[in-house]
Amino acid sequence: MTRRLPSGTVTLVFTDISGSTELLHATNDRYAALLADHRRVIREAIARHDGAEVDTQGDAFFIAFARASDAVATAREVVSGLEQAGPVRVRIGIHTGEPVLTEEGYVGLDVHLAARIAAGGHGGQILVSQQTRDLVDAADLHDLGLHRLKDVGEVRLFQVGGDEFPPVRSMGRNTVAAPSQRPVGRDRELAELRALIEGGQTRLITITGPGGIGKTTLARTLAADLTDRFGDGLWFADLSATSAGDQVEAQVAAAIGSHGGVVDHLRGRNSLLVLDNFEQVMEAARTVAGWLDGCASLVIVATSREVLRLRAEHEYPLAPLGSDAAVALFEARARAVSPHFRADQRELERLCERLDGMPLALELAATRTRTLTPEQLLSRLDQRFSLLTSGARDVPERQRTMEATVAWSYDLLDPHERELFGRLAVFSGGWTLE
Repeated sequence: MTRRLPSGTVTLVFTDISGSTELLHATNDRYAALLADHRRVIREAIARHDGAEVDTQGDAFFIAFARASDAVATAREVVSGLEQAGPVRVRIGIHTGEPVLTEEGYVGLDVHLAARIAAGGHGGQILVSQQTRDLVDAADLHDLGLHRLKDVGEVRLFQVGGDEFPPVRSMGRNTVAAPSQRPVGRDRELAELRALIEGGQTRLITITGPGGIGKTTLARTLAADLTDRFGDGLWFADLSATSAGDQVEAQVAAAIGSHGGVVDHLRGRNSLLVLDNFEQVMEAARTVAGWLDGCASLVIVATSREVLRLRAEHEYPLAPLGSDAAVALFEARARAVSPHFRADQRELERLCERLDGMPLALELAATRTRTLTPEQLLSRLDQRFSLLTSGARDVPERQRTMEATVAWSYDLLDPHERELFGRLAVFSGGWTLE
């Protein structure tokens, strides 16, 4: 095999039948004949353009060419020939690189990239990489932009011909950065949220809770866990600096890379949009409803200190950490600043209880273990605003101290709410509705 396969710079082509299972059910006993015709059309085109059949599995072909122009010409003939032969439609991916030639064929990233490009297409569509585009003199190669393909990263894709197809099956431009550390003690919450989304009935989830409880971290982790579920992109829009509802459309459009509106960009795309800190712009809730109406495959996860009050909304109130999880988080963060940290379990439980199981408070307190023991921390918690400071520099200013977090929430209140808040402050142990 190795003697007839080209080496050096090689153009790799992958093809497979789009919707082969549905086609099998629709054609029944005719499918074998259709598959044979499909193979004949492809092999005749390969022979006419000096291609080499590397591998064939089921309804998929792996082909190699010494010249990129021959690869594209073969793809054109295959698509045209199959259109005339019957209902079979193939998707074709083409990439030029320098794969390693072995006794078994080709290996290397270029092979995976060509296969991923083919997987992103639709029946009758030919997709080529930038590397192939640079070697082909053709006026009908249309730039489809950058697409993030699984396991191979971002790739600029071009389409051969001007036919209309659905969006490329890619992972989109994933702007949801996974947290550097998974949230401690939130496995149940992540499983419940994932089940809501994968069930297909919930398209708007609002994660609610007070400042410092971990809404943003949970939302980002959830999105990262769902990367494979949303093939057309996962997007993150931080609304904390947005002060007016009429700015939200432009802010989110910029976050998703749209030069038009949100609906124009996301319509028809299987995508997830995370809207962080929505409590800033509650008047934009109707705008969100319009996005959901206009984009049937869009799922939105919002984080907010209050609900959006939309019909499609499923509220998910985030509770403080339980005792075991709170202690585990405190110990993990304490050891990050003091590797030999050790403490009495009961003292840690008392400390975490006094900190209300709030992740931000626990993390801020843990930074003090360089100089203070848990017992000393407990004795100083009456002055917790002055104690719970010195958060990480790579988090927003409002999350570096508990005082800033509470002040952020207070500043969002209108004058009447602030007056009520001040009156309720006399009930230091909380209060009932009555």
